[in-house]
Amino acid sequence: MTPKKTTQRQGFKTNEFIVYPAHGVGQIISIEEQEVAGAKLELFVINFVKDKMTLRVPTAKVVAVGMRKLAEGTLVKRAIETLKGRARIKRTMWSRRAQEYEAKINSGDIVAIAEVVRDLFRSDSQPEQSYSERQLYEAALDRLSREIAAVQHITETEAVKEIEAALAKGPRRGPKPAEELVEEEAA
Repeated sequence: MTPKKTTQRQGFKTNEFIVYPAHGVGQIISIEEQEVAGAKLELFVINFVKDKMTLRVPTAKVVAVGMRKLAEGTLVKRAIETLKGRARIKRTMWSRRAQEYEAKINSGDIVAIAEVVRDLFRSDSQPEQSYSERQLYEAALDRLSREIAAVQHITETEAVKEIEAALAKGPRRGPKPAEELVEEEAA
């Protein structure tokens, strides 16, 4: 193997789980060569099991597309801590906020994805979400749970439970229960 190919592979290897920003967690199933327009091209073949999709990415383009290794444990902890924070919802039109959420989800940044989950989370005591809010929340939750599951070697269901537990530890969301309001008025 020539040193050139090793540098092009950016330290990625077969069977490794990676994060591809636009699709989330995938697994490199092989590295193959194809001839395209007379030039030899080395490609990562990435499988996204849950999406039933296979993607071929030229090894020289991994940096340009933002492909990265799974987050380190400390970064996962930071993402989980982010979930416990106060939701930050800008007072802009929904269409603009939705675009920003979509951009964060597709950034591949685990902390940015956690921010979307935190900001769009609704507890049982809160009003229902719109369809588009729910779609974005589900997409962010799916990306976050897949990466946490891959990093911690747990199931996605266990990862979702961990995320929901962190969200529950956040500041109280929604209207206060009636009995607390009565106590405050009496004081």
